[in-house]
Amino acid sequence: MWQNGLEFMKTFVLKLFHMEKKWAIHLIVSSLICVFLLVTSFSMGLVSSLHSINSIFSLFPTHLPQNQTGPVFVESKISSIPPPPSGPSVPHFAYLVSGSKGDLERLWRTLRALYHPLNQYIVHLDLESSAAERLELADRLQRDPIYTEVGNVHMIKKANMVTYRGPTMVANTLHACAILLKKSKDWDWFINLSASDYPLVTQDDLLYTFSDLPKNLNFIEHTSELGWKEDQRAKPLMIDPGLYKSKKQDLFWVTEKRELPTSFKLFTGSAWMILSRRFVEFLVWGWDNLPRTLLMYYTNFVSSPEGYFHTVICNVPEFAATAVNHDMHYIAWDVPPQQHPHTLSVNDMEKMIGSSAPFARKFHTNDPVLDRIDSEFLGKKSNNSFTPGGWCSGKPSCSKVGDITRLRPGAGARRLQRLIDRIYRSSKFQENQCK
Repeated sequence: MWQNGLEFMKTFVLKLFHMEKKWAIHLIVSSLICVFLLVTSFSMGLVSSLHSINSIFSLFPTHLPQNQTGPVFVESKISSIPPPPSGPSVPHFAYLVSGSKGDLERLWRTLRALYHPLNQYIVHLDLESSAAERLELADRLQRDPIYTEVGNVHMIKKANMVTYRGPTMVANTLHACAILLKKSKDWDWFINLSASDYPLVTQDDLLYTFSDLPKNLNFIEHTSELGWKEDQRAKPLMIDPGLYKSKKQDLFWVTEKRELPTSFKLFTGSAWMILSRRFVEFLVWGWDNLPRTLLMYYTNFVSSPEGYFHTVICNVPEFAATAVNHDMHYIAWDVPPQQHPHTLSVNDMEKMIGSSAPFARKFHTNDPVLDRIDSEFLGKKSNNSFTPGGWCSGKPSCSKVGDITRLRPGAGARRLQRLIDRIYRSSKFQENQCK
């Protein structure tokens, strides 16, 4: 087209030489402008038409040759190449730390030792604690600059009545789970602790070790061998006044007894667990009716926190296959066993650390053994300080939030890795599941 236009201009200009010079100049300029506009309009119309045509044809399926499975443009092929697989993602934990009357200082110290900006935390002082204790806890949380900046520590301000060995403990745990599910979509595991628990590893150690674990695992100590619990817990019927009273009272028993269930199998174990988010959702939302059925069954069961979660998980094949038979705690019992576990002291340090467990219980308030754990294993400077980690910034240390995904695992991670290898990465994992 451009060649035809030039030939036309050449012929036209030659003819103009026979005209007067003045008119020729004006005519040449006008003609050039006209030709330029004509060619430009034609070209733009062509491009627009082609675009419209391509848009129409794009509505129909494109039949590529059998050996051609993608775009023919190199740029398109480069952009369609998937990125290289990333490394293990850092998990997030959701904690419940609960206490009762006189537990304010113990709960606060445990919370400081457990804190990490990646996690979520629910703290609860039950209804037996004084209003002054609960107000003081709420005030401390509001005044702490790290907690207010990150916004990941939540308090159950309307305290629940919790009776030891009663179903109200299960209800309180499920209450915390529901709040955590509502507060954040990011956490991967739920961990329940009491104010008398304390960590033996840093959160960096725990996060690092769990980074390469399947997020569907549930760490819950369990067995179907009820032993003495069959006659003293499974068959007796009891009532927990905490379900309907505003003052804490002990359990009382009904004279009649019941037989063992036949529609599901009973399991028992430790009340302290690390549960996957998927299993927690199953417990709270209950798309199968079993969690609700068992919740009603365990309403009259002595020490229901040591049976409800275990019976649910082991009666659902999907979750039974994810149960790791360990509670991730070091707990010492007197011989013969008493109602409560042995209270740990400095004399138990070697066995505690040798267990490789990430948590231990139970401890007296500000016992000297906690100071040793702080200084030798957590790197804490004082009762009130945070456990140092990769997230810590500012002066003094941990006064500001730095890179929350940066982890600095230490010796605790190596100890915990040995425990994981023993209970999960071995033949014992499946051998000990829901037996």
